[in-house]
Amino acid sequence: MPSRCRTLSARYESLPLARPFRISRGVKSSAEVVTVEIAQGDATGRGEGVPYPRYGESVESALAAIEAIRGAVESGATRGDLLRLMPPGAARNAIDCALWDLEARLSGTSVLSRIGLPDPLVPVSTALTVGLDTPDAMREAARPLSQVPLIKVKVDAGDPAAQLRAVREAAPAPRLIVDPNESWSMDHVVGLQDLMAELRVDLLEQPLPAGDDAALGGYASRIPIAADEAIHTAADLATLSSGYSVVNVKLDKAGGLTAALELAQAAWARGLGVMTGCMVSSSLSIAPALAVAARSAFVDVDGPLWLRNDRAGGVTCSDGLLAPPRAGFWGGNG
Repeated sequence: MPSRCRTLSARYESLPLARPFRISRGVKSSAEVVTVEIAQGDATGRGEGVPYPRYGESVESALAAIEAIRGAVESGATRGDLLRLMPPGAARNAIDCALWDLEARLSGTSVLSRIGLPDPLVPVSTALTVGLDTPDAMREAARPLSQVPLIKVKVDAGDPAAQLRAVREAAPAPRLIVDPNESWSMDHVVGLQDLMAELRVDLLEQPLPAGDDAALGGYASRIPIAADEAIHTAADLATLSSGYSVVNVKLDKAGGLTAALELAQAAWARGLGVMTGCMVSSSLSIAPALAVAARSAFVDVDGPLWLRNDRAGGVTCSDGLLAPPRAGFWGGNG
């Protein structure tokens, strides 16, 4: 392998959305991302992280964390080294994914081949999101999605029953994921069981605030419940409420593809289902996430579809089937 003399660069990019994205915690009109490039010889690896305020992150803190590790990375730190040198989060994700990409380009072997997946991947069915709004607006947003395989519905504690009924009325066929983003109480979880069963909801994602979800452990929900904000890395499985039967693996939470694969493997070993999720991001975030999505029971990687303009050569989507980026976009697959 060529010399490990490397050059790391990091920058902030604000990517405008085509339309506002609303969840129970607020609304955004752009994706704020941090892009890392690591050059070694004639090869350059790229990675993207999305700092998330819910986890105490900002663009400034992510860039500072990357700068603090610059010397180690440029001197040849490995992905394994990052696991002990940096905490989980968007900054480590951007560097880890850039290193995966760089390694693949230097070795001439794709990331997918290295982890035992076919290259290229076949398209995956991804959830398409209906953002939080009035029931009437959510009904109209769901109409164009009536024939896709899977819809994710963002709700809050205001009138989730009306929101869910409106979406199901407009889209009777797709499977449904309901995501309150920690805004519900146990009264909502219990009180909406019959309605969610009637509407054929496949998954309820993180209804209660993380750290305040002990009550789920003693409740026999009719709808499988997924942990999102409640789990970041494999280490969190030891204290995860038994009420969760699925874990949402996101590279930005785990701190990279390396840790995300570790979490997915540990979850499967415990008999838990795996969901692959994402932040609102570009295809540079989604390309490595597809390595987890390929083996997941639920896939929710429509982040780039919210952008006004994605990165050239990124993912494409038709009727809910998300095709991987073009060869050479990320991971040495070209």
